[in-house]
Amino acid sequence: MKCVDQLSAEELKGKRVLLRSDFNLPLDTEGEVADVFRLRQGWQTVQYLSERGAKVVIISHIGRDPEESLEPVARAAKEFGKVTFVADITGPAARGAVDVMKDGEVLMLENVRRDARETENDEGFARELASLAELYVNDSFAVDHRSHASLVGVPKLLPSYAGLLVRDEVAHIDAARAPQGPSIAILGGAKFETKAPLIKLLLEKYDHVFITGALANDVFKARGFPVGRSLLSKELPSPDILANPRFLAPVDVTAEKSDGQAKVKKPEDVEADDKIVDVGPETVAMLAPHLTAAKFILWNGPTGIYEQGYIHYTQQIAELASSASKNNGAQIVIGGGDTIAAIEASGVPQDNLGFLSTGGGAMLEYLLKGSLPAIDALK
Repeated sequence: MKCVDQLSAEELKGKRVLLRSDFNLPLDTEGEVADVFRLRQGWQTVQYLSERGAKVVIISHIGRDPEESLEPVARAAKEFGKVTFVADITGPAARGAVDVMKDGEVLMLENVRRDARETENDEGFARELASLAELYVNDSFAVDHRSHASLVGVPKLLPSYAGLLVRDEVAHIDAARAPQGPSIAILGGAKFETKAPLIKLLLEKYDHVFITGALANDVFKARGFPVGRSLLSKELPSPDILANPRFLAPVDVTAEKSDGQAKVKKPEDVEADDKIVDVGPETVAMLAPHLTAAKFILWNGPTGIYEQGYIHYTQQIAELASSASKNNGAQIVIGGGDTIAAIEASGVPQDNLGFLSTGGGAMLEYLLKGSLPAIDALK
């Protein structure tokens, strides 16, 4: 995989570069960008290209509704540099705007998923996108597990490179696939059936694997404990996972009644009206020695339902990880939008939290398979 930093300024100056970014940012109730994390992480490649005189044409998607617009993202991007938004993808307005670009200018086109051919990986649409530029750069790690036209179709048609963010994501997650010991992986989220293969792989590679979030409910259920109103997966963990000496699960939980009152209790004491919303202090105490001694920490998924304010124990784990980084030189790779949002909400400084991946599902798939369709397309 070639990275765009292998091209000299002379090779980039005046070139039209189609930059596939992942600027799929959350919007607030006013329709403005609520969190610029992915924009900040991805802007380094935009700036790199612009400073070397390339004509940067950014394409991305936003939201689940194809009708959502990238215009609020373009407004937010002006915090980082000058950008012009065009409410078109490959039509006359887009082509006209590209034709008159000057060296170093940055153009952002409309939500690429407004054209249904994007998700269909339509060859004709890939050709229309490719015709806008002379070079292609993929800097959209968080969606690189998708086989869409802008991700796997365009690289067949143009000289193609990884962006600086994709380069860094691959390097750090490659390191997470072969961690230095002692090591610990923390995995949350839901849908045990989709994460079981990864959990088995992590149990082979890490000294300890701690399962949290809704996945922990599946562990309790499989062990015969009550889970009340808690979220469960379609499948439960297998006995070989549960019996693995490296496997860790919460030893206490925060359970919330239907009236909103929450209490810490043992898993076996969960009642019918309880919903498990977080771990408890004994679980953090159990993890503390593993985290403080770690040379490598992989973390994807908060311990609790952070959207409802359950971030206290996620904060404590972040503080322990930060301490391991400062005191041990531990390498840390953290991924998943919920994890990073929960850490940001907790107020723990990110300076000593290692590499913050923009990927959630993409990070997990890369950990499992060692590559992704859009990254394969660059090779």
